[in-house]
Amino acid sequence: MTRKLPLWQWTATDITTATRGGALTAGEVTEAALARMEDVNPALNAVVESLAEEARADAAALDAKAGPKGPLHGVPVTIKINVDQKGHATTNGVAAFKDVIAPDDAPVVRNLKAAGAVVIGRTNTPEFSFRADTSNPLYGRTHNPWGRHISAGGSSGGAGVAVMSGIGALAHGNDIGGSLRFPAAANGAVTVKPGLGRVPAFNPSQRAERGLLAQLMSVQGLIARTAGDLHLSMPSMIAPDPRDPFHVPMPWRGPPLASPIRVALARDDFGFGLHPDVSTALENAASALSDAGYAVEEAAPPLPREIGEVGYRALLSEVQTLLGPDIRAHGSAEINAIFNAYYRRFPPYEGVEYLSILAKRTGYARQWALFLEDYPLVLSPFMVQPFFAPGRDAEGAEGVQDALGCAQWSFVMSFLGLPAGNLPTHCAETAKGPSPIGVQIAGRRWREDLIVDAMQAIEARIPPASTVLWERDAGAFR
Repeated sequence: MTRKLPLWQWTATDITTATRGGALTAGEVTEAALARMEDVNPALNAVVESLAEEARADAAALDAKAGPKGPLHGVPVTIKINVDQKGHATTNGVAAFKDVIAPDDAPVVRNLKAAGAVVIGRTNTPEFSFRADTSNPLYGRTHNPWGRHISAGGSSGGAGVAVMSGIGALAHGNDIGGSLRFPAAANGAVTVKPGLGRVPAFNPSQRAERGLLAQLMSVQGLIARTAGDLHLSMPSMIAPDPRDPFHVPMPWRGPPLASPIRVALARDDFGFGLHPDVSTALENAASALSDAGYAVEEAAPPLPREIGEVGYRALLSEVQTLLGPDIRAHGSAEINAIFNAYYRRFPPYEGVEYLSILAKRTGYARQWALFLEDYPLVLSPFMVQPFFAPGRDAEGAEGVQDALGCAQWSFVMSFLGLPAGNLPTHCAETAKGPSPIGVQIAGRRWREDLIVDAMQAIEARIPPASTVLWERDAGAFR
């Protein structure tokens, strides 16, 4: 079946099977990805810096190499513009940073290249990579391939759009409050937010160390079209790098668990009401897991409303203090207005109260660790309402509530440093057009492999959203 598809539709797994076996060259795969980028990127604006010539040279070097080939040999990937890639600007979507040229590759870039991946371009992000939507004055708006009635998500919006439109089989992104999972949900992609310490992180261009919560919550990852591609690629991402002194050098695969693995089905809607399409997506995922032999049970994890709320408030406390001056000095009027709305919806803590919340984080994590002893996986909504329209988060208090308030399941996992995967399990038909609806699967610390296994089990029963997207006339492709 794969050989009947154009190369840009091939999964990373299919590509490496062909390149490592000699049926395809890295050059052939790279040219197909670059041609796809030239075809659709003008309408989508996912990639804001093409690396076509570098990619061709890297592919040629791979093809000339003798001996064993890396696990990602010839796989075209994109890198988000808030991570260092030697010789290129780490703009973070901010015009004032357009000349911040990276002196070296970040660990994730180095690891992907070492595995044989070919970087074809750098993808868009909102200003300061701190929105659930992707638009900035430097590069403009990124559009969702399902149509312009849905936001591309953020902050790894360019990454999500790139991979779902066929601009590379894998897309690098990162996540502090949901920036891998928001674009996966918006575009119908698949991702796993790694847990704390799983993937080494460092930007050689940085001027100062990040705040403590940013260090505890921000992680690097990948967005893909299938869960199998995460099993293929994440072992390379987690290779150690001494520049991250808190990286946890553990293998990707942990010990097998006794069967059946128990899954807690959590339905808390945080007072918003669970939209019927989100409920359908949740039921589809639960049924697929049950069919695959998982023991899915209704169960309520500890304090999700409290943890989600205080977690995001605590993060904004740090952001307001450490990043706030840069946002005021270099951010647009729009991003400053959005942050003002953030602060009203999630009031930052101050002084002793902030320190007390940081101390409580360990207690929250302990309660979840005990819960995950009984239920190694937790299936929940990601957003309790379908994904919002472009620019919704810039529409004052109601907009921020729709964009962030509905996604507190995301903040729970971010604040606790737990891994969490997202994948689509339903495609809703709305008056404005189709909308993929995803779910979240969280799990034990350092057991991303269990989450990806569960997502693969779901995909065996619910086809990837990319097959639906490519079979229809999606608006943004025109």
